[in-house]
Amino acid sequence: MKPLTLRIAGFGFRSEATLESLGQALDQLIDQYGVVYKYGPINRLAAARSMLPLVEELGRLRNIEVIAVADAELSTVTTLTHSNQSMQARGTGSVAEAVALLAAGPGATLLGPRIISADRKATAALALSEVPEGTTE
Repeated sequence: MKPLTLRIAGFGFRSEATLESLGQALDQLIDQYGVVYKYGPINRLAAARSMLPLVEELGRLRNIEVIAVADAELSTVTTLTHSNQSMQARGTGSVAEAVALLAAGPGATLLGPRIISADRKATAALALSEVPEGTTE
């Protein structure tokens, strides 16, 4: 069986971030990695449970399913980015990267470090993982 590739965009953001902040970060992520053409469209968005409502709103607008990950798990993930602010606030070097990896599951990889929205209020990172064919994508 041929595996399917999950493409998970994880988000981290400040409390003052807006839906536009997240949308711009997602668009920048797509532009940077050519996701739609090379890997297929992003098929899941992800956020820490405590940050879920704004990402759920973006998911509704873009018609993309949203996955929640436990805040307590963020500190268990090794990230490419090492932000002191993120480390103090959430126990991880990058919330976006940690969320993307956790949501994508075991064996997931990041395409690169997280990107930062133009207003610097949101970050997004893209993780890829393969799931066996027949698993709901």
